[in-house]
Amino acid sequence: MTNKSVLSQMKIAVVDDHDLIREGINTVLLNNGVNDIDKFSDATGLIKSLDEGKQYDFYIIDLELPDLDGFVLIEMIRARYPVAHIIVSTVHDEIWTLRKLLARDVNAIIYKSRNGNEIVTAINEIIKGNNYYCKAVHEVLETAVDKSAHPSARELEVLYQIAQGKTSREIAAAMFVTDNTIEAHRKALFNKLGAVNVADLVVKAIEKGYIKKRNTSR
Repeated sequence: MTNKSVLSQMKIAVVDDHDLIREGINTVLLNNGVNDIDKFSDATGLIKSLDEGKQYDFYIIDLELPDLDGFVLIEMIRARYPVAHIIVSTVHDEIWTLRKLLARDVNAIIYKSRNGNEIVTAINEIIKGNNYYCKAVHEVLETAVDKSAHPSARELEVLYQIAQGKTSREIAAAMFVTDNTIEAHRKALFNKLGAVNVADLVVKAIEKGYIKKRNTSR
């Protein structure tokens, strides 16, 4: 049940470059008692607001923005507010997209094809201390039939560079950390993906949806 008195105290940022989606979410929030809503058509506007000292209880963001990748935006929000409540509204249902979102500990994932009121359901669940993923997200994840621990966002960053053929020293230099730190991430990746060597690691990462298979056709 929607608690309008609680929602009326929430400050919410909505980031989406599609006017119809952004205004639709705004209307749903207003109808459910939220009064303090800032709307942004790009990531730059939100980051500027944060740098000016504004903080929000919830961030409802799209992944495809005109000026910045949504995953980068998530990391920028979390860099400023590590416990920020982030709800991702997206059309993307690919397993690798969901994996990347889970690795970044987003609080909710809702497909844009769902009923707009599901945004409010997600907010109420997060207020209770729960994460919320729409039914279709659960269905995609369950078809993957993988209950193993997910690599962290930092581990995924290392994984992407391993897949590009970079050495631990090259990755360490690119990420401004020590060789030992990268080796620790590599060990964690091998354990979580059950890989026996780098080639096996990359194959398993593709199979599990953490990285995309390169298209070698011309």
